[in-house]
Amino acid sequence: MTFRAGILTVSDKGAAGEREDTSGAAIRELLEPIASIEDYEIIPDEAATIRGRLGAWADEAKLDLIVTTGGTGLGPRDVTPEATREVIDYEVPGLAEAMRAEGLKHTPLAMLSRAVTGVRGRTLIVNLPGSPKGVRENLVAILPVLPHALELLRGDRSEHKSG
Repeated sequence: MTFRAGILTVSDKGAAGEREDTSGAAIRELLEPIASIEDYEIIPDEAATIRGRLGAWADEAKLDLIVTTGGTGLGPRDVTPEATREVIDYEVPGLAEAMRAEGLKHTPLAMLSRAVTGVRGRTLIVNLPGSPKGVRENLVAILPVLPHALELLRGDRSEHKSG
């Protein structure tokens, strides 16, 4: 089953055309086996813009999955987690915990990630770090459970797979 996904890169420099979006490309590569990338955009680190795009993609485009990259650190412009929390109905903390645990296997800096995962309507929203390395480590950690999570959100299945 193919899911409909969107990739939202949050980067001031990327939005200004000053930086190539290698993180968005890494997400695309990892998601293509399970999802059709329906939307892709690079936007600046502005909370209102992030909220607007997440809401429109979930409510109007009815995407199954939105994956963001960037804006999850401690910098003054890193507002992706706050913007995400403002639009989701509820968090899915186990995904974020799994991503940070996997990141810690590679660098102690992973504990500084403030990435959020949550659901708006029937759309799963996942925040990833801004680096291609962080994107790969984090997304690979949760990729095995994403199809099941997205099926549950669609209402396609009620039974739970055992591990």
